[in-house]
Amino acid sequence: MHLKSGIPRTKLWGCFLYNKRMVRHVVIPAFLALLAAGCAVNPVTGDRELMLVSGEQEIAMGEQNYLPMQQSQGGRYDVDPELTGYVQSVGNGLAAASGVDLPYEFVVLNNSVPNAWALPGGKIAINRGLLTELGSEAELAAVLGHEIVHAAARHTAQQMSKGMLMQGVVVATSVATSDSGYGDLAVGGAGAAAQLITMKYGRSAELESDKYGMRYMSRAGYDPQGAVNLQETFVRLSEGRNQDWLSGLLASHPPSQERVRENRQTANKLPPGGKLGADSYKAAMQRTLAAKPAYEAYDKGRAALGEKKADEALALANEALSLFPEEAHFHALRGDVRLINKQYDMAVTNYNRAIDRRNDFFYYHLQRGIAKKELGQMDGAVTDLERSLEILPTAPAHFALGEISEDRGLVNEAINHYKIVAKGSSGEIQKAAYQRLVYLEMPLHPESFIASGCGAEASGQIVVQVRNDTPVPVTGVMVQFRYVDSTGIERQGTQGLSGVVASGQVAAARTGLTAYPSTRCEAVVTQARPADAPSRP
Repeated sequence: MHLKSGIPRTKLWGCFLYNKRMVRHVVIPAFLALLAAGCAVNPVTGDRELMLVSGEQEIAMGEQNYLPMQQSQGGRYDVDPELTGYVQSVGNGLAAASGVDLPYEFVVLNNSVPNAWALPGGKIAINRGLLTELGSEAELAAVLGHEIVHAAARHTAQQMSKGMLMQGVVVATSVATSDSGYGDLAVGGAGAAAQLITMKYGRSAELESDKYGMRYMSRAGYDPQGAVNLQETFVRLSEGRNQDWLSGLLASHPPSQERVRENRQTANKLPPGGKLGADSYKAAMQRTLAAKPAYEAYDKGRAALGEKKADEALALANEALSLFPEEAHFHALRGDVRLINKQYDMAVTNYNRAIDRRNDFFYYHLQRGIAKKELGQMDGAVTDLERSLEILPTAPAHFALGEISEDRGLVNEAINHYKIVAKGSSGEIQKAAYQRLVYLEMPLHPESFIASGCGAEASGQIVVQVRNDTPVPVTGVMVQFRYVDSTGIERQGTQGLSGVVASGQVAAARTGLTAYPSTRCEAVVTQARPADAPSRP
């Protein structure tokens, strides 16, 4: 017997068994309808699973979010292109061995945190910081093979599908975006995309990725013992609570003795031998390993700057540059120190040097735009800030453009920029953007900021009430209300509230008009303005 979808009940039952824990509180007919539409075969295991995200949607997600995620994780590691070519060669060989046809891509990111991740559709990245910790090509193959399985087995789509089913919602193609210092700057889709790589897979997905990744390694000619060695290293690092590792790969791919045992069993079932590639890996990593002390100095400088130790940060930036002057990040760190010290001309010079070396990284354009704004070079600032937004939308860029628009009297443009920050970020910049938004937009749309209501007291007199939900005191509040009077006729009136209504305060005023005690009354704020214009940061 078949359901209307044309999928046999027996095959649908496989989806039901796989997902039965999720549907204890779901009405069965609705659940079966979802299964009819969303039961799919796992391309890696051959099992039937609930899948409410299509393959086309997955590929679109990966393509839309790959470049933004690279930007938010430090950008491409482009000073050693031969290393990127080497990683891509290893990855392409494993992808071919997988037998799953996806538009695979492999990139090395300029990030010291030991990590690797896969977006849906086969878009895979590995950090420079992880590559410097590996010891052989077989270990690299184990990392990339594991990430290939996450993409090929559609693990992200599985997690999304479970979430959709529990919420009773099926989303369309848009799925909005860290372990770097840049990811928390992003807003909008770029900010939400990080969810796709920080999503923690379940125990079964991790074991599945290990198992099939080792099979791909073996087919591609690598010794699967490399995967065993890798997991043993990860367990040791986890037990030692190495903070860098815990904040990177081990956070999203937690190691365990169970994974080590499973990997050993898998290796014993695969053909013995194969390539370890310790010498070839060492040769490929030679230039990057030589630059490791420079990046260590840079990372310490970033940490010092985060602790507001500007002199120490500058000394470490200079040390990094003396060891490896080609790296644009080091020039940008020096620029950030000058920016904090209000040496804006010098900061622009440093950012110029960074951009000369790497023109396609958002951060350098963002910071140069902010420095130019402080120098009063508004046209140049707008050009840089808009260029940074083209590469990666961020809260600081929108906020700075909002200030420039406000100064130029372009109120609507300023409002649009502040709204993006207020809705898509957090922390002090979000609060500052919302303050500016209140100042600019409240006179235009006071009802969006001040809650209101009205009703009749026991005596029948109409009372209007407002609540100031903004962070600033307001004044000049005027309320328009509609009610039914004591004769049954619908009427309207206006009532002002004297004085200042503080942030979070509720204020009320009697109108002197009477109505039925139980009458329905509606109110809306028609006028209000900030009592004091909030200062610009």
